[in-house]
Amino acid sequence: MQQHIEIEKIDLVRWRIKQHGLMQTDGIIYASEAMIPHIQSDQSLVQVANVACLPGIVGSSLAMPDIHWGYGFPIGGVAAFDHDTGIISPGGVGYDINCGVRLYATSLDLQDISGRLALLVDQLVRNIPSGVGSQRRDLKLSAADYRRVLLTGAAWAVEHGYGEEQDLHHTEDHGCIKGADPEVVSERACERGRQQLGTLGSGNHFVEIAVVDEVYDQGIAQRLGLVLNRIAVTVHTGSRGFGYQVCDDFLKVMLKAAQKYHISIPDRQLCCAPLTSPEGRQYMSAMAAAANYAFANRQIIGHWIRETFAAVLGASHRELKMVLVYDICHNIAKIEEHVVSGKRITVCVHRKGATRAFPAGHPQLPPDYRDIGQPVLIPGDMGRYSYVLVGTERAMQETFGSSCHGAGRMMSRNEAIKASRGRSIAQELHDQGIVVRAAGRETLSEEMPEAYKDVALVVDTIAAAGIGKKVVRLRPLGVIKG
Repeated sequence: MQQHIEIEKIDLVRWRIKQHGLMQTDGIIYASEAMIPHIQSDQSLVQVANVACLPGIVGSSLAMPDIHWGYGFPIGGVAAFDHDTGIISPGGVGYDINCGVRLYATSLDLQDISGRLALLVDQLVRNIPSGVGSQRRDLKLSAADYRRVLLTGAAWAVEHGYGEEQDLHHTEDHGCIKGADPEVVSERACERGRQQLGTLGSGNHFVEIAVVDEVYDQGIAQRLGLVLNRIAVTVHTGSRGFGYQVCDDFLKVMLKAAQKYHISIPDRQLCCAPLTSPEGRQYMSAMAAAANYAFANRQIIGHWIRETFAAVLGASHRELKMVLVYDICHNIAKIEEHVVSGKRITVCVHRKGATRAFPAGHPQLPPDYRDIGQPVLIPGDMGRYSYVLVGTERAMQETFGSSCHGAGRMMSRNEAIKASRGRSIAQELHDQGIVVRAAGRETLSEEMPEAYKDVALVVDTIAAAGIGKKVVRLRPLGVIKG
């Protein structure tokens, strides 16, 4: 039976679940009034309230406008926990650890790829394995290399010729989360990830060729290399079967830990352990290993994208000025310092289907972006738009420097398949001028544009709340889906 949660309107884009029952704090939802009925149609608001019951939570239990039901935490959920008294929960990170997005700018205009778009897309399909269980058979890792991937992330890829040093400067945490320990990762997880490095995976993962079709802040856009009518390329993927297995393994550990440490949880999917406990530290080390795997995965795929463009267009990626704008993760838990109630404290910020959005001046930003703020990459669906924003000071004050991560689903995958019966999604997109390739017909049905919220409405909510500043809009031209 669906549980009803009362919410009250704070302003045009903020809503509150008042602290009640076992909740230790309020829940805050960022959404326009038009979004609320759909948000209330699933159990995601119950999940926001449940997260507020967890030990050591500081600030509010937060939900971004792309919120929808997830495992334990809602997707689009953000919550911070005191480092000394709080918990770590795999459900607050998700199965696809460090699923994330990277964006390349180019010097190419639309006319430069005119007549060669389909060729580019087809060549990307050949060069980047995608789909369920996809493997890269020509990338063989020794046991020592595999260990280095888990310890050093994207740096391993760069050291082995996949990309360049500058890419690391434009990657969150330089493409490596410290504290990874391969010894706490199961053999099953290692086995699942061994041949999947350099692969896209399935579902909503994609590579997209797009054009900058709207510029909202000319100065920042130029700094990011994003120019009106120029081509950009986005990659969206994560830690593949490796991260999935790490999550699955530790859910079992955390169920026992919650009992061991007498943690009362309103939903067993919120199983957790104290951050300072052996179980908590082990999960953080395993999660970091999976996050580093994902950073390396996107770095390698990015290298093959550059190679593909160079081969098809007959020019090097340097001549095409294929520069990494940024690479960001959106399923992660991070130890960070934030000001809460006027006091600077160390917290563990869970961002599940949410993106870091640090403001100008933050010391963790690359030097060349420090005066403009961190790029925030928000993909939409394959038939509409994606956006680039930058982080704001208000995000630091309200959301622990966090923003949304995408459009958010409107339909489950099964609902989307039913709704698309009798239609050719590929033909519909072709009629819009979008070249799409997928591992299977069912993938296109699951990922059809109507299965997602309109990302423009999501981004406008973020901008209206002041927790992100719009920079450019990207329109899809060619897409490969897992």
